[in-house]
Amino acid sequence: MADAPLPYTDARHLDAHQFLVEEAHLLDSGQFEAWLGLLTCDVEYVMPVRVTAVKAIDEASVRTMDHFAEDYYSLRLRVQRFATAHAWTEDPQSRVRHHITNVRTFAGEDADALVVESAVMVFRSRGDQQAPDFLSAGRRDILRRVGGDLRLARREIEVDEAVLRTQNLAVFL
Repeated sequence: MADAPLPYTDARHLDAHQFLVEEAHLLDSGQFEAWLGLLTCDVEYVMPVRVTAVKAIDEASVRTMDHFAEDYYSLRLRVQRFATAHAWTEDPQSRVRHHITNVRTFAGEDADALVVESAVMVFRSRGDQQAPDFLSAGRRDILRRVGGDLRLARREIEVDEAVLRTQNLAVFL
């Protein structure tokens, strides 16, 4: 069995970690247009449905659908809709806090790419009547250098629950 690659602990890791912190700030403060500026134009943003499988079945082999599989176009449409009176899933607007932990950074396929694994806990509160939502997930991102800055090229979100206990997935994870 080959040894797993060791994560970066140098400036590349610090840059990736800072990217995730700044991204969380933009999402938490509702700066969605600025958040779009952190994405590559060919971004992939997916969250597979989590399958509870017994040990005899490989969970990855039974993946059949996603909660969402988006690209830059669909993400931009979601952001534009938030700015209208028709975004009823976000009226009132959610109060959101992203907690990013367990950040590990690895070499990507080329010199301009980094693979970044992280854990995220998202707190979401809407209005005054409902209990808040807590969403826990692992993320695997590919960050790419574009013009010297890191940009999100791919995010795969693996939620920790098979059944999501939230009314909708209007927030970005």
